Amino acid sequence: MCLLQLNLVMDLILRILQVSIYTTPAGIAPLCGRLYNLGVTGVEIVDKDDFEDFLENNKQYWDYVDEELREKMSGETRVKIYLSDNETGHKMLQSVRDDLVSFKSLDVNNAFGTLRIEIDSMREEDWENNWKQYFKPIYVGDRLVIKPEWETIDNADGKIIFNIDPGMTFGSGQHETTSLCLEALEDISLEGVSVLDMGCGSGILGIGALLLGAKDVLAVDIDKNAVDIAVKNANLNKVENFEGLCGNTLADQGVYEKVTSKKYGVILANIVADVIIAMAPTFKKVLADDGILICSGIISPRKGEVLTALAENGFALTGIGEKNDWVAITCTKA
Repeated sequence: MCLLQLNLVMDLILRILQVSIYTTPAGIAPLCGRLYNLGVTGVEIVDKDDFEDFLENNKQYWDYVDEELREKMSGETRVKIYLSDNETGHKMLQSVRDDLVSFKSLDVNNAFGTLRIEIDSMREEDWENNWKQYFKPIYVGDRLVIKPEWETIDNADGKIIFNIDPGMTFGSGQHETTSLCLEALEDISLEGVSVLDMGCGSGILGIGALLLGAKDVLAVDIDKNAVDIAVKNANLNKVENFEGLCGNTLADQGVYEKVTSKKYGVILANIVADVIIAMAPTFKKVLADDGILICSGIISPRKGEVLTALAENGFALTGIGEKNDWVAITCTKA
């Protein structure tokens, strides 16, 4: 092999990210299913229990197990994926991160573990700085542009600039579910409207609503770090009347009472199908009679289930948006 060929091979090796997602044995199948829906078709599963069972049930095939192998298989269960260390790979990794937030919100009993991400041997903060080179301004609909705070743009066409520090874990605005919601928001009048943002993540939808004219926003998320980042982004955009609330509306009575203490002209629910279905009665209770519910985070195969649940809870369909197997549903009270 010549030096040039060796350099090319080494370059390819160095441009691969090994991403480990920590879960539990019960979380392996649903996690792999979600990764497959995102387009990640190759995974490596590291599960100590399975490994020990294999050793116990196959003693006739081995005399000695290397301690390095035992060490590799020890610890928490994890699913590994491999992505290119380039723009495509980093966008996929961001999609995985966004989806894990939704997945975690479903796990009220913590059956699927931490779902935290570890990227090869590099520290999270090192990768965070590296990934920023791939996050550029995102133009959404006719009026909004989502701009990372470290970028500058020439805004000659007078769009509403939405500055964001996504905090890596909680949404950067690149995912189809987010853009579908923002596009739906642009199509309605928000002047003087109170907005409920369920599963707020980095606060993109709630803050976007305020930039488009909403009166106030209650942004709710099951993850405290997500709420903290959402509040930070609200301050970054100098919007007022943005309130963050951490907790599970389905399981925490205090959070439920706070959420249901008033009516909202617009409800944004960029979560997942199961949570939308479970929360449909709550949405019906808190949506104003002339209000609008925008649901997203729904994969195409589950669109019918969500539509049925919404109809059964007294909602009438007014619009559907679809991008790359993701669906957003807009409806009003019937």
